[in-house]
Amino acid sequence: MTPTASATTSATALRDGPPRRAVLVGGIGVRSAFGAGLAALTDGVLAGRPAFTPVERFDTAAHRTDRAATGPGSPRLADQLVAVLAEAGALSGPVDPGQPPAEEEVLLALHGDRRAGPVAAEVAERTGLRPRVYTGACVAASGAVADAAALIASGRRERVLVAAGYLVEPDTFAVFDAGRALATDGAVRPFSLGRRGMLLGDAAVAVVLESAPALRRRGGRALARIAGWARTGDAFHVCRPHPDGTGLARAVHGALDRAGAAPEAIGYVNANGAGSKLGDLAEAAALRAVFPAGTPPVSSTKSVHGHALEASALLELAATVGALRAGSLPVNAGWQAPDPGCPLDLVLDRPRPAAPGLALTVNAAFGGANTALLVAPA
Repeated sequence: MTPTASATTSATALRDGPPRRAVLVGGIGVRSAFGAGLAALTDGVLAGRPAFTPVERFDTAAHRTDRAATGPGSPRLADQLVAVLAEAGALSGPVDPGQPPAEEEVLLALHGDRRAGPVAAEVAERTGLRPRVYTGACVAASGAVADAAALIASGRRERVLVAAGYLVEPDTFAVFDAGRALATDGAVRPFSLGRRGMLLGDAAVAVVLESAPALRRRGGRALARIAGWARTGDAFHVCRPHPDGTGLARAVHGALDRAGAAPEAIGYVNANGAGSKLGDLAEAAALRAVFPAGTPPVSSTKSVHGHALEASALLELAATVGALRAGSLPVNAGWQAPDPGCPLDLVLDRPRPAAPGLALTVNAAFGGANTALLVAPA
């Protein structure tokens, strides 16, 4: 395994303009609380019915809440990752016939604890892939996508595999509960008055990013295109975001610069929206800075599938791709009443038809790390 990738993008890189080569999404594999596959995730987020239920895989009696978005039983993370890699078509071998399968790399986002190494090693042994592990908190997976996209756009790679996984388990559940970050009312209410925090959720996701020639050679079909990406750092506080959302706003502008697009080109935002009081206020400020005349439709799919920590960004990218393909925008579930500090055009009550244009998915993490990915329909 290699060290965690940096969460900082240079100013020069942000001014490079549109990618020299298109970065296409050639395959997606998903396991979430809604079940197996992209279709199950898409159906779940568009239905707007939260997947939060009492946790059964460990005892929660000593905690302030017992809710999370979990699948059945107690699955093994390595098993889930191998399954989604196969589902995404990542195990079919590299596009370059001169490169042996064992040399192909997978950018793998995992929770940075003692289990990351053994999980990565098992995935390597069972797939023949070489994991490069990312542990950059809640932007780990989006940082991996940014690196993968840069490799393809610059012509250095024809195909890059990205995977991420987190399964709700007692250690992180206890840490977030002790920090009073988990919602005690059993619901995630992004940007709503009365929101009480986040809830955790299961996720294992794999995405295959490819160049257009690579996709053509194998007879594949693009699911979407990664049009822009950027990363920034606030360095404001170890836990709290900058109240003005300046770092996140810079990330969105950086992604737009790379795509050669204006803010008006964005037709939907899948927000970070974890349901925290300070985090949602900072994100709303960032979006208002990017869209001073009024935001495009906004929702947070964490409101139904929960927060999957290092895997969240890849799960939300998959949900965004699924929504664009379905032509509908997911509901911002859990909303109760407007918060004057979050004046956003939220998708409420029912999905909206997707307007033409780019979709933006953003993530933020402890330490002031921010990412923005722009997704275009295939």
